[in-house]
Amino acid sequence: MRATLRWAHSDLRTHRGEALFLVLATAGIVASLLLATALFGYATNPWQRVFTQSHGAHVWLHTDKAADTGKLAGLDGVDTVAGPYPTAAVTVSSRGSRASVELRGTPERPSVGRPPIVSGHWLDPSAPNGVVLESRLARALLAEPGDTLTVPGTARELTVVGLADSAEPRYRPGEQPGLVWALPSAVPDPGGQVIGLRLTDPGDTSYIVQRAVTVLGSGAIGEVSTWQQARAEAQGDNRLLGQVLGLFGLGALVAAGLAVHGAIGTRIRGHLRDLSVLKAIGFTPGQVVRIFLLQHLAYALLGALAAAGLAEALGSRIPGRLGDAVGVWQGLPGHTVALIVVPVGAVLFIGATTGLAAWRAGRVPPVPLPRPAATSGGRLSGVARRALGVRIPPALVLGWHTAFTRRPRSLATVARLTLPLLLIVVAMSAWTTIDRFHSEPERVGLPTALSVRADGGRSEQQVRSLLERDPGVAAAYPGVETAALGPSQTATIALRGLGTHRDPYPHTLAEGRPARGSDEAVAGQGLLDLLDARVGDWVRMTVGDQPLILHIVGRTIEPENAGRVISTSLDTLRENDPGLRPTLYELRLAPGADPREVADRLTAAGDGHLDVHTVANPADGLSPLRAVVAGLVAVLALIGLIELLTAIGGTVRESERDLLALKAIGLSPRQITAITVTATGLTALAAVLAATALGLPLAHWLIDAQGRSSGIGAGIAQGPSAVLVVPLGAAAVLCAAALAAVPAARAARRRLADTLSAVA
Repeated sequence: MRATLRWAHSDLRTHRGEALFLVLATAGIVASLLLATALFGYATNPWQRVFTQSHGAHVWLHTDKAADTGKLAGLDGVDTVAGPYPTAAVTVSSRGSRASVELRGTPERPSVGRPPIVSGHWLDPSAPNGVVLESRLARALLAEPGDTLTVPGTARELTVVGLADSAEPRYRPGEQPGLVWALPSAVPDPGGQVIGLRLTDPGDTSYIVQRAVTVLGSGAIGEVSTWQQARAEAQGDNRLLGQVLGLFGLGALVAAGLAVHGAIGTRIRGHLRDLSVLKAIGFTPGQVVRIFLLQHLAYALLGALAAAGLAEALGSRIPGRLGDAVGVWQGLPGHTVALIVVPVGAVLFIGATTGLAAWRAGRVPPVPLPRPAATSGGRLSGVARRALGVRIPPALVLGWHTAFTRRPRSLATVARLTLPLLLIVVAMSAWTTIDRFHSEPERVGLPTALSVRADGGRSEQQVRSLLERDPGVAAAYPGVETAALGPSQTATIALRGLGTHRDPYPHTLAEGRPARGSDEAVAGQGLLDLLDARVGDWVRMTVGDQPLILHIVGRTIEPENAGRVISTSLDTLRENDPGLRPTLYELRLAPGADPREVADRLTAAGDGHLDVHTVANPADGLSPLRAVVAGLVAVLALIGLIELLTAIGGTVRESERDLLALKAIGLSPRQITAITVTATGLTALAAVLAATALGLPLAHWLIDAQGRSSGIGAGIAQGPSAVLVVPLGAAAVLCAAALAAVPAARAARRRLADTLSAVA
């Protein structure tokens, strides 16, 4: 045992840099996997916690005032009913911020859908104008208990008495109204009612919704929301961040395992005589295997413990969403198990790859076998000999020969170096795609920057004239948005009429053509998936009590409402309802116009009749992904550096047997050094080309697959430009050549006696 420790200590002193890189790489990998686990837990558990605490309803149905919702309590599969509660759609303002809300009259704190209070208290009959705000809405309005909300256009005021969490679909400016609980007396003129259904079996949600629509009639139902939709919205970007971290963490783990395997294999080939000496003095094959295995397990364990300790101690202090996710995850029941399982799993995987390589070390015979007289690289090919004959520099020809003659070994080296570079290319593509949402929003489904909703105080012509007079507005597209029931009447979709036949709305098409005819429409990927439809199909939906049939002629990139949107022109909807007035205007701004400044000017010019919002950009929620990508690129670069140093060491050792022959034919030490540098550079170049050729299509596939699963749709992927890829590839090749220069020069100037000893 003492001899084993002494040999391991001697090897550590010889390969300090390699040991440090392995520890840092393992720490980075384990940290990535732990953060991915935290984000997955954060994405699911907060919503689930609120749903459980509130005894949430699985289905919420918004109906008209005349609907007889009492029949729903008798449906098979309905366990408990919440409501019905009267509702009114109003706009509230606080500290200069405005929001569209649903004012819900709740006589007492309900048993189903019972919102957990996070600040303040529940409604009190002694304060008839008191309201409780959903916490996300409160953050948007910068409101706290004790603040006063105003209703623009009226003298009415509401007092915030509490904030509460809700498991219902969350507030989204311009898309989903916020939720405000109030006493029924505070909803004097309700526009409808809402009822919640808690089911005995959540898996029967679609069937129960269909039965409810049949009982009440499709014309009585305005909107349906289910627990699956609310959960998907709550998970949102957090799940995507978790998927990115998990994918790259696992990829980096595989790359690190292969790098360790290659490093041990190269060291075994370079220390055959040392291993034979160990066998000759009495080391058993098992002891030799344990030397390498325990040594690298110690490196991996040190890195894993460091990552786990840092994640536990400092993870919650990371700024932004990652820190919040770690803080919530640390309070979940499975936190301790994950904190143990993830590092142990990473260490065991690295140990398995180490064991495969160490097993070869145990098979080294005690007496070294005589090496073949032929050169290690084999005979020069005919092409190489002719290249030397036409005065091509020997370093280039012999460097190519050294790099690619030993095909199995060369291909393995290139493959191990390609994997981290490939993942770096995928990471760069993710970064570029996020940048595209900000730099070219019109190409990813965001052709407009502002959304304006007008009340009935001004005519359509007056509103449009006011909007188009602003110097920052390039075009104003009138439209309406309403909820519609799909063909199966089990889910609500968003129906939009935007633009006119004369001035069509500039949808971002990924497939098909724009809607030009009177019955034509374009749809998002989420809607096509929901209806199991494709471009070219006719779709029937129900708007109020009126059926509407549209021909889908194109697929749009639709970042809103999970892609469950079908869009046609305002003129098409007016054919069914000639008195239809636009309720919203989508504004395309002039180049260089600041959306916030334009919004402030329009709000002031509207005298309280306009509600102006900036269009939400899905990339805004992915800002933490930039830091994640940068950290992952650093970890992958570290793994690539380990593999590169391994390849350089192997090339230098293999070239020692050719050193005498190269000197004998008249090559100078500088030329011999250039051979090794060229071989290393060509190996790195092959890995860069392979990583680029494979990484760009893989990145497009992964990003578009994520787009399809989220409802946005394929077509959002954007690869890095050649201006970025070419310098990065050149830097990798030059770095490889520079790292090889020093050890190659040192080997080329070795004494004759040392060279003869290496050949022996």
